[in-house]
Amino acid sequence: MSDIDIRTADVIKYITPLREGGSLPAIIEASDDFLYVLKFRGAGQGTKALIAEFIGGELARAIGLKVPELVFLNLDDSFSKTEPDEEIQDLLKFSVGLNLGLHYLSSSITFDPLVSVADAMTSSKIVLLDSIISNIDRTVKNTNLLNWNNELWVIDNGASFYFHHNWSTWKNHLTRTFPLIKDHVLLERASQLNEASQQIIATLDQNTIEDIIYKIPEDWLINESDSFTPDQMRKAYIEYLNSRLSKIDTLVKEAEDAR
Repeated sequence: MSDIDIRTADVIKYITPLREGGSLPAIIEASDDFLYVLKFRGAGQGTKALIAEFIGGELARAIGLKVPELVFLNLDDSFSKTEPDEEIQDLLKFSVGLNLGLHYLSSSITFDPLVSVADAMTSSKIVLLDSIISNIDRTVKNTNLLNWNNELWVIDNGASFYFHHNWSTWKNHLTRTFPLIKDHVLLERASQLNEASQQIIATLDQNTIEDIIYKIPEDWLINESDSFTPDQMRKAYIEYLNSRLSKIDTLVKEAEDAR
């Protein structure tokens, strides 16, 4: 698979906060004239949420799922100075530097499990993706999926890879499966898990995984509270993903049993 190409642009206009998200993402306009949903490095989970969002999104794209384009977005310190809302002002102040943007899908609607359409193969791939990346946040309560142009789009993977919040115990996660898949919003529709797993294994080769992990911006991996170096973290993400893929049959069985 060819190298992924992530563009970088500058934030030129803060348009409006999206208050349904706990981390207060916002719609912004960038220097390339496109609108993005901006995920802030200064929000609750910091750059770790951006890393999870980035890896999850690019893995989803690699296995053939629909994902809004992910773009690195530079935010300068001028925005916090003109923002009247104190909460947003602080968020902008702590987010100066490189943030993550998702291309804004105008007029998209939140996936509704009661009325929205999702085919069996797409549902199966999303269920297995979330097992692989340990995404605890794709439930009926919070689907983190959009319907746009009659297609299902994957957004909001920031709650994945929760092992990276404590590097001292991360290796314990290498042997675990993902029992929380029982709460997945698409589980009922995921009737092609075996076929989906074969497609995922065929697509996610070592080069693709490494390419994604090595595109994570260096300064997202530097945190005073972390004992790991950026290089150690990259190797850990790669090892974790390889361990998940090596037990994909177990993850399939776990999901099948939960269905």
